[in-house]
Amino acid sequence: MTTPERAPEISFDDFMKVDIRVGTIVEAAPFPEARKPAIRLMIDFGGEIGVKKSSAQITVHYRPEELVGRQVVAVVNFPPRQIGPMRSEVLTLGVPDANGEVVLLGPGHAVPTGGRMF
Repeated sequence: MTTPERAPEISFDDFMKVDIRVGTIVEAAPFPEARKPAIRLMIDFGGEIGVKKSSAQITVHYRPEELVGRQVVAVVNFPPRQIGPMRSEVLTLGVPDANGEVVLLGPGHAVPTGGRMF
């Protein structure tokens, strides 16, 4: 797999506009209606954000039953996006492995739900 080109430089203020939070997966189920194999996630961000839906193309490395309780990071301030019959409300973050398959990003230690990345 080739490394993508570096994105253009942005200001710190631009970076701060992206609200990236830690959430805990409370439900995970297969999402056969998605165009590409995916898992439907319900992620609890606590407080004012609450529980949000996300579709993630993570079926190569993860099974729904092993995801519940896992902490992940997601962008919580993008507009919702229609994925098949579901409106995905947050973008769950991951990086590609050597074969281009998604590996979820999350904290290395348990942290409070809803914590903002800085």
